[in-house]
Amino acid sequence: MNALPWTIYTAFAGALLALVAGARSATAARAVALLTALAGLGLGLFAAAGFTPVAAPQVLADLPWIASLGIRYHLAADGISLTLVVLTGLAATAGILFSWNIEERVGEFFALYLALIGGVYGVFLSADAFLFFVFYEIAIVPKYFLIANWGSTRREYGAMKLALYSFAGSALVLAGLIWTYAAGGAQGFSLPELARAAATLPRGEVIAIFGLVFFGFATLAGLFPLHTWAPTGHVAAPTAASMLLAGVVMKLGAYGCLRVALPLYPEGFFWWQGIIGWLAVIGIVYAGLIALVQDDFKFVIGYSSVSHMGFVMLGLAAANARAVSGAVLQMFSHGVIAGLLFAVVGRMVYERTHTRQLEALQALPLHRLIPFAAVTFVLAGLASMGLPGFSGFPAELTILMGAWTTRHLWALVAAAGVLVAAAFTLRVIQVSFFGQTGGSPAAGHLDHPLEPISLAEKLGALLLLATTVLIGLKPDLILDWVTPALQSPLFQAVVQKGTP
Repeated sequence: MNALPWTIYTAFAGALLALVAGARSATAARAVALLTALAGLGLGLFAAAGFTPVAAPQVLADLPWIASLGIRYHLAADGISLTLVVLTGLAATAGILFSWNIEERVGEFFALYLALIGGVYGVFLSADAFLFFVFYEIAIVPKYFLIANWGSTRREYGAMKLALYSFAGSALVLAGLIWTYAAGGAQGFSLPELARAAATLPRGEVIAIFGLVFFGFATLAGLFPLHTWAPTGHVAAPTAASMLLAGVVMKLGAYGCLRVALPLYPEGFFWWQGIIGWLAVIGIVYAGLIALVQDDFKFVIGYSSVSHMGFVMLGLAAANARAVSGAVLQMFSHGVIAGLLFAVVGRMVYERTHTRQLEALQALPLHRLIPFAAVTFVLAGLASMGLPGFSGFPAELTILMGAWTTRHLWALVAAAGVLVAAAFTLRVIQVSFFGQTGGSPAAGHLDHPLEPISLAEKLGALLLLATTVLIGLKPDLILDWVTPALQSPLFQAVVQKGTP
């Protein structure tokens, strides 16, 4: 586990090297980026191989930073952190493989990409709330520039909307943390110290602070009705940024809700619990219905991502050990599956056909023109629907079972959302890849052959497909890490009370 801090340092060092290498050679910048991502993934897997699940997070680093405020450079990890670190390594590696075709300002692109990855690793490993917030902000800034400079449809609008929503949410979080620190007489920003300070506050203040912190983080997680930035940002982003945005950046918000808001303010959570649960299930069904009527291929996947993140928020709202462990499993599963869906739509389809309109794609026999993309999308779509054998099935099933324990109606409405997900997924598979079943391979609007699927794209797709199948067949690989972490004193304040 002591290898985990090096994921942060390696990512930021790789960002600097990619920037320098890009000034001389685009190939060198790509190689630096790929090696950096593989190093982060390797460090995560190395830590996982020797990990013994325990309740208390393992301290990785603990040094004074701003001593006058009690702020420390404090890194720690448990099974939840480790799960999301491994997810980040997978998403980063696959994203670089799907960005191998980038030709414009390659060094700058990969420098921003790796800086974002470094911020994400930092969030998942931070045990000091102020340090958590700093890494959280570091992850936001590169997103803006990646979308604004290398994006596609309405990229400036999409980048600005995403940044404004993100900064507004983080401002609420910071306000809540400072309120707790000042009003509770905290001696520092460690999570246990802030929890102690919050416990001394009047119930009304705790309820208000929880609302600030939770909904500040939930904005980035795409909770209804704070989700509107997400489909726009996904559509505007370049392929790798879409993969990261859906794969890991939205998880930052959910992780903040789980790691900071729930354990620090349990009394506030129980006051808000019913509202959060209903917002989650409304988001599952609403975003699914919107995806069902979209004409833009990428918007379908964008709203699908919001719908599936609703299951994560539902698991947190249910607040029992089964539902919360399912929420973490869903974070991992959705990160892998959504990344793969965006890779197919953005790189394999859009950058070859130059259209995302389903009506235009319906006229093309894409299942014959790019069969690898068709097979990959069908498998990723089945995984997204929650078909047994893929990671989406145990993740959503575990959440539904946990939600049923807390409130039957939540589980029933969310189950209806699963049916909606099956409908929009089957529709988009049929229309986009199998709409044209007759005629020659050249039929449709294209007057030139499509570029073959590259080796890098195939490797990226196979990496993500293998992961979703592995976790689908053996979800205990992750659940065995996560469940003991929920036995820590901070989580028990919520999980034990949240179980009827």
